[in-house]
Amino acid sequence: MRFSQLAGFGHYAPARAVPNAQIEARLALESGWIERRTGITSRRMAAPGEALCDLAGAAAKDLIAGAPVAREAGLLILATSTPDNLLPPSAPLLSHRLGMASCGAVDLAGACGGFVYALVLADGFVRTQGRPALVVAANILSRRLDPDDRASAVLFADAAGAVLLTPSDEPGAGLLGVDLTSDGAGYHLVHIEAGGSAKPFAQVQDPRETLMRIADGQALFHQAVTMMSASARRALDKAGLSAADITHFCPHQANGRMISMVAHQLGIPQERVLSSIADYGNSSAATIPLTLSLAHRQRPFQRGDRLLICAAGAGLTGGAAVIGF
Repeated sequence: MRFSQLAGFGHYAPARAVPNAQIEARLALESGWIERRTGITSRRMAAPGEALCDLAGAAAKDLIAGAPVAREAGLLILATSTPDNLLPPSAPLLSHRLGMASCGAVDLAGACGGFVYALVLADGFVRTQGRPALVVAANILSRRLDPDDRASAVLFADAAGAVLLTPSDEPGAGLLGVDLTSDGAGYHLVHIEAGGSAKPFAQVQDPRETLMRIADGQALFHQAVTMMSASARRALDKAGLSAADITHFCPHQANGRMISMVAHQLGIPQERVLSSIADYGNSSAATIPLTLSLAHRQRPFQRGDRLLICAAGAGLTGGAAVIGF
């Protein structure tokens, strides 16, 4: 039986950093309000000329520089909620720019949970086809924000992260336990009202209808915490492991309080939690691979390490996975 393994990491964050003070001044918030509630001190935002494929390409090239075998990948999955165009998908263009023209390439729209889903699909490809798969998650959420919607304007950011999965003969490597979940009852908690088939652009009366809004931030917070914690427990059970066996915990970087609460509910000590929320904000699906790449660069993952990831986001959709090294 084939297994997969994480064999490469890469990331990219735009150069422009936007500190809290700039947003607090625009929204008439007292100094320190954003950090106290979200754990964010600054976030990155794309320059006017940067496109989604630019961010995704930079993260992929960062990975390829350390793992050239990525160019031999048979599949590229791009997890994004902000493609460069509604049609065609952005992944084929990304593959072309990377010189991987014969590689299968497809977009995956899974919101904040998109990276977990992309990773699971890529793992299945590697196991059945015996070829590497490249997963890139990237978003330019700054162009989907309503600057007057306080709940979302203080959180979201732009970034990209990438991971490479390659075939392995090691039973303890790769995805050891997976749980995918959804709850459509929370479908409207995070939404962009117009621009889809239900309400096309031709019917837009107010330009703000094409921007993202959080309808109920408190409900979203509690439902996401519940979904992430429950999904992580099920993934651990499927892997035959407990929280005590986890070396690194990397949840979706939604906000600092959510990260701490999920870790607490799972019984994972803070020193095992990987986080990038303070300096990079919430870039949706990109947060987990971005955080993994940053952590790996600081201290490479070691054989025998066990990683737990989990996410929840718009839809509601989410999931968790236990990964061995």
